[in-house]
Amino acid sequence: MEFVIITGLSGAGKSQAMRALEDFDYYCMDNLPPQLLPEFAELCYESKRDIKKVAVVVDIRGGIFFDALFNSLETLEKKGLKYRILFLDASDNVLIKRYKEQRRPHPLSLNGRLIDGITKERKLLQEVKKKSDYIIDTSKLTIGMLKNEIRRVFVEGGESKKLTISVASFGFKHGILLDADLVFDVRFLPNPYYIKKLREFTGNDKEVRDYVLKWDQTKIFIDKLLDMVNFLIPYYIEEGKTQLVIGIGCTGGQHRSVTIANVLYEELAKAGNRVIINHRDARVS
Repeated sequence: MEFVIITGLSGAGKSQAMRALEDFDYYCMDNLPPQLLPEFAELCYESKRDIKKVAVVVDIRGGIFFDALFNSLETLEKKGLKYRILFLDASDNVLIKRYKEQRRPHPLSLNGRLIDGITKERKLLQEVKKKSDYIIDTSKLTIGMLKNEIRRVFVEGGESKKLTISVASFGFKHGILLDADLVFDVRFLPNPYYIKKLREFTGNDKEVRDYVLKWDQTKIFIDKLLDMVNFLIPYYIEEGKTQLVIGIGCTGGQHRSVTIANVLYEELAKAGNRVIINHRDARVS
């Protein structure tokens, strides 16, 4: 039997993950007190019903009961009951935004600041995260993207990458990308803006892409950029990083940065990385 424990930060998408697994024929239980995990798992394993896949959400809503999680996991292991842990994470800024949009209090900051509750929860979940089999950072993921990732791991049997790479183009004249871990300035490349017939297009259009990519310095830069990023990825994963934001900037965020960001996204995705693309300042063409 497949037994999945879903946990992670409040607001990171545990409910959406559970609904996705429900759609994939998992029997799901939400907000199970951790101390009941062994009994519930035994019932599922011994059930005469044809239950082959089970997912249970265990999180901080269990209050003081959450302290019993490691004891429960140890009991599962002693009894030979196999399980996998899926951990949902997101950045502080994204979690704060989600809570404000939903006008809900954080379970650990009912009478205080949101960030205090999030910080406290991160500390409480630190060891659980280390023990997790899969970590999905939902900061840049839509509900559809999250469901696709869960399908790939739990239905198609693919490996879940513990690092989500977000490639974002932007224009320096609109301000630097504040949440970027790495920023690359491509203003040294020939600018299609000065070609009248290309000015109103963006790097998403073939005409601009072909223009930007035809130069020798562009080809050399892309090779060096890919070499550097591919070198860094394993070390970021080893460090425990779950979200890597790579910013590609040009003057207005329309032509060069969009083209290079698209190429980087395509190559990283082709190599099997979990990667998403965002063009912050580009016009919809």
